Amino acid sequence: MRNKFDMQLGLLNEQLIHMGELCELAINRATKALQKGSIEEAKHVIDADQEIDQMEKDIERLCLKLLLQQQPVARDLRQISAALKMITDMERIGDQASDIAEIIISEKKSEVPDLKKIGAMSEAVAKMVRDSVTSYVEKDLELCRKVMGADDDVDLMFEDTKKELIDSIAENKGDQGKEAIDLIMAAKYLERIGDHATNIAEWVEFSITGIHKDSQV
Repeated sequence: MRNKFDMQLGLLNEQLIHMGELCELAINRATKALQKGSIEEAKHVIDADQEIDQMEKDIERLCLKLLLQQQPVARDLRQISAALKMITDMERIGDQASDIAEIIISEKKSEVPDLKKIGAMSEAVAKMVRDSVTSYVEKDLELCRKVMGADDDVDLMFEDTKKELIDSIAENKGDQGKEAIDLIMAAKYLERIGDHATNIAEWVEFSITGIHKDSQV
């Protein structure tokens, strides 16, 4: 009976890894679409979001099956309940990437030449997502805490990007102002993705230690 349960926990890990990969792909494609002004690439992000939504349902179903059909011990319960929380944040990461894609589609944007800081933010949050899921699968407490620390760096990157774009609006009071506002929104969505990756890492910490940040006195 335990062997079957462990096999299903292994399947849970595989599905979480796949969902995390889909989130990372959506982030990368959304940024690429923004940089190139590619509506086609943006539409791929929308499709990926739908696949992420389906993965959330599939993993939720597997978690409920594990809870109802097996008799998990406390450690297993933490692992399963953490997974249920994690997929909620991963689904929202898909939504945020989709929101960036919607900017390109709705505004019919052309190529934007200089998005180095937004590109750096995208790489940083994609790594946070990847590392947070890896830390869950490998039960790596140090790695999940590194993800939490990385969120401060992403917040600073967002503030720097926002300031630069606001200065650009002040200097160029024409059509570029609207574009700068859209880019601030895209950067904000990336910053929120970093927040969701941090939430995932906090649930990983709970799955390993039994202590969640919000429950500490």
